[in-house]
Amino acid sequence: MKILFVSRLERWVRAVRTITKYVELGQQLGHEVAVFGEPRDDLPSVPHSRDVKAFDFAVFVVYETADFPDLPHLAHLLDRIPKERRIIIDCTGVYNKTIAVEHDRNHWVKLNGHQDWEWIEGFAAVASRILQPTLTPLRDDVTSFLFFGYDPTAVVRPYRSPQEAAKAWCENGGKPYDVLYVGHNWQRWTQLKRFFEAIEPRRNRFGTIQLRGWAWDHRPDWAAANGIDGLDVDLALLERLGVKTDGPAMFDEVIGLQSLARFCPVFHRPLFNELGLVTNRTFETFCSDTIPLLMLPDQIVEKIHGSAALRLIPGEDLVARLDDIMHRPEFYWDAVLKTRAHLAAHHSYERRFEEMTAILDG
Repeated sequence: MKILFVSRLERWVRAVRTITKYVELGQQLGHEVAVFGEPRDDLPSVPHSRDVKAFDFAVFVVYETADFPDLPHLAHLLDRIPKERRIIIDCTGVYNKTIAVEHDRNHWVKLNGHQDWEWIEGFAAVASRILQPTLTPLRDDVTSFLFFGYDPTAVVRPYRSPQEAAKAWCENGGKPYDVLYVGHNWQRWTQLKRFFEAIEPRRNRFGTIQLRGWAWDHRPDWAAANGIDGLDVDLALLERLGVKTDGPAMFDEVIGLQSLARFCPVFHRPLFNELGLVTNRTFETFCSDTIPLLMLPDQIVEKIHGSAALRLIPGEDLVARLDDIMHRPEFYWDAVLKTRAHLAAHHSYERRFEEMTAILDG
């Protein structure tokens, strides 16, 4: 198969790691896979091409309008690859009527000027099939395709037993962080605020805490000007907890960076929890040498990560669960290792690639 991915690749956001993994795996399996565009010095291992006629299929990976190429390049794609050979992977659920959950939503008219009907009609015009990374799409004309996956080869320390893992975790005094969250301040502050407020009374039990991503040290002016919530930040709370903030991490640094922490919470946006949408972090956090804290709905964890991962949901009493992990690390590392095995069996990139080619063949 000759597959051309179409998306805007930025090294610190969205699906760059996932797309590069599809390219790498596709080449290993004997397919020709590339990304639409000119070759890039910062992604030397990723083949790029504008020779649209050289490819059989176009796979659009869309978060926002900028993921579509500008004219005339989009017109060339649509002219030279038939619609029945074009699919869209809708990563944020915009191919739905407007849905609002808390302060989050799938359409941000104030930012991009596009109403829900424009997204729906636009997607339908570009591609024959729309895919969403959820097990439960709302629309009958949407195909479930989780897109993101788990890469066992990327696991930093593939422990053979929970005893070995717990021993290393307890003895590793070199970890610079107790808690680390890698992600941008976009529709996640409410959840992080609850997390920090829960541990504040026991602050002396925790070492360094860090947030890595943009806008954790301020509320962006454009968010205030447009009245967009979900990008708030309580600097006084962060200061009381001694939380350090730093800029974004590149996509190929995330797994190693998370391995510097004892705990890494996994948050999904409120909208994503409502729609069951998964992300990079849903899977790749389990590649890091850390204990993931799954701050996600129980049903999503059980369906995606498997039953063992339910132990990694902190529940109502976050501090009590963290205390229990510190006292019984083997029990929780057993859950981490079983979850890794489950992800490898059910959510590997090899399996995802097979699913995608079956959809393209379909």
